[in-house]
Amino acid sequence: MTEDATVDDDQLTDGLLTIGAFAARARLSAKALRLYDRLGLLAPAHVDEATGYRYYRADQAGRARLVALLRQLDMPLARIAEVLDAEGPEAAGRLAAYWADVESRIAGQRTLAEYLRGRLSGRNTDMYEKFVIETVDVPAQVVITESRHTLADELPTWIGASLGRLEAAARECGGVTGAPFVVYHSEVSMESDGPAESCVPVADEAAARAWAAGRGRAWETSVRVEPAARLACTRITKAQVAHPQILAAFEAVEQWMAGEGLEMAGPCREIYFADWEAAGPEDPVCDVAFPVVRSTGAA
Repeated sequence: MTEDATVDDDQLTDGLLTIGAFAARARLSAKALRLYDRLGLLAPAHVDEATGYRYYRADQAGRARLVALLRQLDMPLARIAEVLDAEGPEAAGRLAAYWADVESRIAGQRTLAEYLRGRLSGRNTDMYEKFVIETVDVPAQVVITESRHTLADELPTWIGASLGRLEAAARECGGVTGAPFVVYHSEVSMESDGPAESCVPVADEAAARAWAAGRGRAWETSVRVEPAARLACTRITKAQVAHPQILAAFEAVEQWMAGEGLEMAGPCREIYFADWEAAGPEDPVCDVAFPVVRSTGAA
């Protein structure tokens, strides 16, 4: 006899329902109920030690249906457990927080889809023409840095936090002497985790090295001299910093470089010259830049 088989007309004398009867009442499958049990979302009221059969109380149907409905929102099982563990307004608040995350993700995906439609249809060429691109020369700089392997969805939070830590540390290193910037030593996306390196220029190299030594052997913090370079760059607004809008800025600079006979001489970077918190969506805040040299054989 299987666990789904009828036992005593699908109901025990003590009021418990077999898994088959309960599944019918909850409008779920027995397979789903076993999964919920295994994941700790809905435990049976009783499990027969001899047969392993599961039995449920009728009043568990509401919780079972709630789990099924939350699953229809593609809610991760851990988040479902958080909602079930809360009560009333707190449970509703946890659901609202999850759905806000979903809507934010969908908004980002919608923007990415629009960007990709433009790219696939060739309209991105028109988009590139909207960026003003120039070259600037920057001197060598002593920088204190923090590096991390990070995926694209974690990147904005890490950039803000790491630059904040470095700017605070710069007080021990003679003060900040230039705009903070982030260097991408490899691609950062949802499939590639960099690494990225946050950098803050400081005045006193000896003090900076003493600061770094005092940080112990943490691999993510260092001091180095960033060499002088010529940068090909374009200035973008706070709204354009968001992914994937910023991709168009990087691609526009790369396209311009090719047309000017320039090639990359180092990893690309974002230079944050403005007060991020005070800036509005249309305020310029960042330069997207590539170190460049004249291509071999270019006129």
